[in-house]
Amino acid sequence: MQILWVLMALVMIGFVVLPLVRRRRAGIQQVAPGDPDAADPANYGFARQEALDIRMPGPDQDLLDVLDVVQRSQDYRAASQLLIGTEKDGERRWQRVQAFAGAASLELQQRPGGVSESPGGQWLRVWRTEAPKDAGGAAVHAEFLVQQAWRTSTPGTDEFRIIMEEAKAACDEAALLSPGDPVPYIVELSVARGLAYSRPEFEQLWLKILDRAPEHMGAHLAALHYWCEKWHGSRELAMSFAEAAAARAPQGSLLAAMPLFAVFEHLPEVNLVSGFYQSEVVTKAVHGALFAVHAARPDDPMLAHVRHLLIFFLVRSERWAEAMNQLVHVDGHVGALPWTLTADPAAEFAIYRALAVAGYEANGGSPATLLR
Repeated sequence: MQILWVLMALVMIGFVVLPLVRRRRAGIQQVAPGDPDAADPANYGFARQEALDIRMPGPDQDLLDVLDVVQRSQDYRAASQLLIGTEKDGERRWQRVQAFAGAASLELQQRPGGVSESPGGQWLRVWRTEAPKDAGGAAVHAEFLVQQAWRTSTPGTDEFRIIMEEAKAACDEAALLSPGDPVPYIVELSVARGLAYSRPEFEQLWLKILDRAPEHMGAHLAALHYWCEKWHGSRELAMSFAEAAAARAPQGSLLAAMPLFAVFEHLPEVNLVSGFYQSEVVTKAVHGALFAVHAARPDDPMLAHVRHLLIFFLVRSERWAEAMNQLVHVDGHVGALPWTLTADPAAEFAIYRALAVAGYEANGGSPATLLR
């Protein structure tokens, strides 16, 4: 038995050491900052880590300007006008609803209020009171409740269930105020996951979204969580959902990248397979996402989401030049998977960026050879 434990320990050590040896053979070694051999992301015009924006995956200056006005003045009207002017069935409306809800939720967390201080996010409460028929405000309020449930309580508890049921009622109200708008139903996808809708219930909800926005990438990503192994599905169901979406994706749609998100959702916590990131399943999903990125419109609001996940997989696969080609398009904004799953998204992104730069230069790349 002791010999067996020793052999198992040697195998585990081998899985840790061999990748390091491979990297050293490839010429990537950690050196002190300032060392002449140190790869410096700043040489490529990349933003400093402290300047990385963790709020969004990519630029949306109109949203940033309005968020600044709302949070400085605590007046909701600029947010209302921005949502009124944003097309109902597009990706950007969903992203903006999430951003406003997230801002209010974060404000409340930072300033819960007290005897002498009003709580943060007061502008959202005023919005719902003064403009109860405003569809944008209703959608933001529903998403706010969803984020509060995940942020402040534990799934399965009474507190979580109560908040989620309130969010469900808010989704119903938002849907009534804006017929044809998929956003209230997309918000409800998170409620469905939290309250463990049955599969027939979930599929009925999903059909409502498909009727309104069949190619909505954000909706597909939200629905994917339900089908994942860690929630109410399995690895096979999640991959089947993602591959079906990719198969019916029209030319130029980012839905072709869905299998990469399904692979990410089912990554092993401990990878004991040598070359996992060069495996057929990963390589196929990466190629599908690269195809989607190349075919997509440059102004597609979901493009940055796909690029960020590609950076993660391309770096892990040691495809340095391709990772750099994605970095030049998204650097500066890191509010996307996989970085937002960590305690410090900017730091996590900066680590992967530094690895990409080091690997690129170790294989003969330089700022002069990087295509932009």
